[in-house]
Amino acid sequence: MHRFYPDPALSRDDFEFLTADDSRHALTVLRLKAGTQVEVISGGQRWLAEIVGEENRIVCVRKLSPLPSTEPKLAITLFQGIPKADKMDWIVQKATELGVSRIIPIAMERSVVRLSEADGRKKTERWQKISREAGKQCGRCFLPEICLPLSIEQLTAKTDLPALNVVPWEEADGFGPLALHNAWPKTDSLGILIGPEGGISSREIGMLKSGGFLPMTLGKRILRTETAGIAAVASLMCLYGEME
Repeated sequence: MHRFYPDPALSRDDFEFLTADDSRHALTVLRLKAGTQVEVISGGQRWLAEIVGEENRIVCVRKLSPLPSTEPKLAITLFQGIPKADKMDWIVQKATELGVSRIIPIAMERSVVRLSEADGRKKTERWQKISREAGKQCGRCFLPEICLPLSIEQLTAKTDLPALNVVPWEEADGFGPLALHNAWPKTDSLGILIGPEGGISSREIGMLKSGGFLPMTLGKRILRTETAGIAAVASLMCLYGEME
């Protein structure tokens, strides 16, 4: 079944209206007609709906009945050291699919890519679009917040960090996802910081430890930056019961 995020500014009672881009896709690519059932996600709720018609090339749908939520109870923030090339696109897509609540790119000492403020805003807009398409594919009720990049200093100075924060690090030993869950079996918010391709410097580890981040291992093999975050999110979502 085709799935859409309608334009919240146009919502009216039981009726929702698709964005101009989604309306064009529905009418010209998918060739959907009045009476076709679709899924819409509005205000954090999934709905079974049907297409009523279109006016000025904007598709109108009527909500029929609510559908179960797909959102995890565990709110994970992924602090991702900014990687090279288009790796961040892939990370944002997969993190959205896995249920991450917030993604914050982090400029770190060994990050090859250095983003200006303008570049950071442009990249963030691109990542938000990628997250939206991933959310439509997997049925997210809420899209993750994609924040502007921060420096490691700005991150450790933040006062709104999750309740529990970890940093997978190749020098950590004997304390992995299972040990973390055993030590903190109940938490409603979790932060995971992933270093860039070159890893995390000793200075940064010291700053993170002082800021309350717990070094954690992801096993005996050193994972690429685009693998580590997804592996950490998936393993912790599983351990905290979000894949049952």
